[in-house]
Amino acid sequence: MESVAVLGGNVSSFLLLPSPPTKRTTTMIRATRHHQHLTAFPSKSHLFYSSTSRTFPKTRCSNQSSNGIFLPHLIASLEQVDQTYIMVKPDGVQRGLVGEIITRFEKKGFKLTGLKLFKCSKDLAEEHYKDLKGKSFFPKLIDYITSGPVVCMAWEGVGVVASARKLIGSTDPLQAEPGTIRGDLAVQTGRNIVHGSDSPDNGKREIGLWFNEAELVHWTPAQAAWLRE
Repeated sequence: MESVAVLGGNVSSFLLLPSPPTKRTTTMIRATRHHQHLTAFPSKSHLFYSSTSRTFPKTRCSNQSSNGIFLPHLIASLEQVDQTYIMVKPDGVQRGLVGEIITRFEKKGFKLTGLKLFKCSKDLAEEHYKDLKGKSFFPKLIDYITSGPVVCMAWEGVGVVASARKLIGSTDPLQAEPGTIRGDLAVQTGRNIVHGSDSPDNGKREIGLWFNEAELVHWTPAQAAWLRE
């Protein structure tokens, strides 16, 4: 009889095999080979494989798709560039805060595509705030917006609508976080300095309402490559 070492995963044992092997020992060897095939880290021992040059499946990086596209780059390519309408209200213009407000959006990295000083008519103000027409404060709001010049701005960028809302802060300046425009510069809801679109769809609608196409400039900032991958 001869001893044959049989290795299975982390378990090793010795089988005494008669020569020639019986039907029973042949079954045991097959079972051992099957067990070896199922182990998490297969052994490269020549006892189980006919060739020591057997190759194993290569693992693929989880961040890479089958066609070689690196997923973060794919996600970045799908990011939506939005537009938002930002308006410095009459109180912001009268207080000389236009430059301060523009600077905050420029420092964030958004692109200014439209800018003008404008005296708003009553009809335009009512169309702009039509969703609030049923509110008790609507007449007072219209009087406020038409009381003096406003500064109209169109801004563009990835996530610009949501980010602009954060930069502006809560409608009530007393609840707005420090560091926001309203949190730093305003004290009352009726004089909260600035307006910002509340959705990408409204951003497009409001830009179309306050600007004509000839007043918008499509351009590429020199810093664009340093803002996004």
